[in-house]
Amino acid sequence: PQIVNDGVTVAREVELEDPVENIGAKLVRQAAAKTNDLAGDGTTTSVVLAQGLIAEGVKVIAAGANPVQITRGIEKTAKALVLELKKMSKEVEDSELADVAAVSAGNNYEIGNMIAEAMSKVGRKGVVTLEEGRSSENNLYVVEGMQFERGYISPYFVTDSEKMTTEYENCKLLLVDKKITNARDLINVLEEAIRGQYPILIIAEDIEQEALATLVVNKLRGSLKICAIKAPGFGERKTQYLDDIAILTGGTVIRDEVGLTLDKADNTVLGTAAKVVLTKESTTIVGDGSTQEEVTKRVAQIKNLIEAAEQDYEKEKLNERIAKLAGGVAVIQVGAQTETELKEKKLRVEDALNATKAAVEEGIVVGGGCTLLRLAAKVDAIKDTLENDEQKVGAEIVRRALCYPLKLIAKNAGVNGSVVTEKVLSNDNFKFGYNAATGQYEDLMAAGIIDPTKVVRCCLEHAASVAKTFLTSDVVVVEIKEPEAAPLANPMDNSGFGY
Repeated sequence: PQIVNDGVTVAREVELEDPVENIGAKLVRQAAAKTNDLAGDGTTTSVVLAQGLIAEGVKVIAAGANPVQITRGIEKTAKALVLELKKMSKEVEDSELADVAAVSAGNNYEIGNMIAEAMSKVGRKGVVTLEEGRSSENNLYVVEGMQFERGYISPYFVTDSEKMTTEYENCKLLLVDKKITNARDLINVLEEAIRGQYPILIIAEDIEQEALATLVVNKLRGSLKICAIKAPGFGERKTQYLDDIAILTGGTVIRDEVGLTLDKADNTVLGTAAKVVLTKESTTIVGDGSTQEEVTKRVAQIKNLIEAAEQDYEKEKLNERIAKLAGGVAVIQVGAQTETELKEKKLRVEDALNATKAAVEEGIVVGGGCTLLRLAAKVDAIKDTLENDEQKVGAEIVRRALCYPLKLIAKNAGVNGSVVTEKVLSNDNFKFGYNAATGQYEDLMAAGIIDPTKVVRCCLEHAASVAKTFLTSDVVVVEIKEPEAAPLANPMDNSGFGY
């Protein structure tokens, strides 16, 4: 059994027997999945908001309201509320990062403090990765490594289809400063990878279709653990990035100018990484610590180039390279007593890390469902900008749905949700709210009950989008499964006759 407290994981497992009902469940699951993809947290809130919008919308449409105008009102109101949300947002302070992470991890300050410490070591825009530990304790350490915005060329390279990521440990890297056009040029390197049974990541200017197809086929057959990406940057900058990766991993870049050709390459030119993690948008390379001296020398060289550079743009790009090379990668090892606890804990740490990154990107607002409640109070002013009465009914639906998350939090804490919402709204201070962990009404920002603005925004936008699809759908097309025929009785079964 899997015991989890993670919205999107629970939503993925919901499959209803009735195929029509299951379409509805899939739509709501879409809101959770979209929020998770963009913000990495807030999936449960997305589901609760979507449920509120749909439940309230169905009531008025059943009474004869025009679904197109109703959903138009929902859409316009959600858009206007996003602008109001940005006005309520503030930049996150370093001291608040632990609070953001802890709230996302279920008020677990051990996790919150560890994520805040990781960010302080590698910087707000630094790379923080997670891995499963081998003890019951959580650990944090910083290693050489870099991340850049280039993802896998083909989704067929994915090793985790749920997260759509590719992960390899003790991986070799083949660095090629030109386009790979012929799969035959790779035979030497690939045959050695099969013999050595090590995974390999190819980073090249580009890989043409024929060569790519060969790699994909070998990956799908299971004969090769492989992935391929385009090199980061363009022109001279691409060449520099490849050299940086080579220094970090101890590899050699294959380029014609220095007399190295791909068809003659063997495993001596390959770099080594302790771990590589790829998504469709980015690649993270974690070094094995063996090239620290070379990395330090390379950073010193780039600093000299900065001093000689005349243009600000050039200096900025050189500083970026230093940040990627010297910044390192913070690795959080998640520990637990059992396999079940480890999976649940890793999901919580992942949510907390994503929430913290989201807070750094777009700032923070008061948590605990109170920001959504404060937005509900702004709906009346938005109604005046809408075109007709039915659109205003759509706005009213949004207003009611925005109360759902706080009411549910209050209910789960064993108190009356309507009483809580009334008490919170009676105080004009937008930081004032209900702390379900302590049962107190207080300044939630000071108490560390904080949500990333990006998470709240994504919840609102995606819930409104799914509700619009749901409320304007007249017909669904589903495949009805044929009932399984009952097994025939065995005519030769003589049991009961006493022979």
